[in-house]
Amino acid sequence: MNRLVAAMSSAASVGALLIVPSPPAQAAAGEVVVFSTEFQRLDNYRNPEGCNKLPIAAHVLLNLSSSEVVVHGDPFCLTPGVPVNQGFGSHVPAGSGSFSVSR
Repeated sequence: MNRLVAAMSSAASVGALLIVPSPPAQAAAGEVVVFSTEFQRLDNYRNPEGCNKLPIAAHVLLNLSSSEVVVHGDPFCLTPGVPVNQGFGSHVPAGSGSFSVSR
């Protein structure tokens, strides 16, 4: 009986944590610039916020914003990512990556 009560209590605690809303994402001032190939224009993300899917041929990301951004290997910003500080750049995974603004 004690195990059942403990299990139900744990499940209720986890459920309560899942319904607590996260704070809204705020936009970063400045821009994030993405280089894909020599034959394409640069992709500029002015005042980025939330999750941003990278172009399919993305190669290098430059963080010229006021916030740290995080480069993810998936298009939905679900996987852990690599932080890129203000004024720095990073190679990005080709194909289906994304970046998010870290606040």
